[in-house]
Amino acid sequence: MTVVIGLTGSIASGKSTVSLMFDEFSIPVIDADKIAREVVRPNEPAYRDIVEYFGRDILREDQTLNRKALGEIVFNDQAKLDTLNRFVHPKIRERMIELRDAYVGMHEKAVVLDIPLLFENNLSTLVDKTIVVTVDEETQIKRLMEREEFTRSEALNRIQVQMPLKEKEALADHVINNNGDKYDSYLQLQDILRELEVI
Repeated sequence: MTVVIGLTGSIASGKSTVSLMFDEFSIPVIDADKIAREVVRPNEPAYRDIVEYFGRDILREDQTLNRKALGEIVFNDQAKLDTLNRFVHPKIRERMIELRDAYVGMHEKAVVLDIPLLFENNLSTLVDKTIVVTVDEETQIKRLMEREEFTRSEALNRIQVQMPLKEKEALADHVINNNGDKYDSYLQLQDILRELEVI
């Protein structure tokens, strides 16, 4: 039986780094962010809904979505952000379930659903077990400042609009503490996968 694992974290917690590690164990990963980009390609239903609602000013010359322009509109207007999410989230969910079920049908030992907002969007029902990648706030701030060239207050703002990592830890079946180096996180992941009897 396939074990469906939900992987989540927060901004600059190192979730993407851990997500790549599943390849070492030959476990397929379904990435919600990648699917989010696919479902808004020209001629996809979500793309048509977005263009109809937000107008053609949010398109680039090649008719693809200008994500930055769209972001500037929705992140200052909760109602518009909610509308955008209503267009996009069901399509992402559909595609993820379709891919998950295909891997289950192929009798994979495990499959990972990499979902940044796993708990916030109540998607843990799609998986059997959850793993949260966590770091302490200071590490998170430091990484964000380095990676995005944010000031300390900009980094803090980004962190504080998300569900606190402590809350995610309490909801998760397993926690990977990513304060150390990559190898340390890899060993923690390996232990979890052994416990789940998928390696």
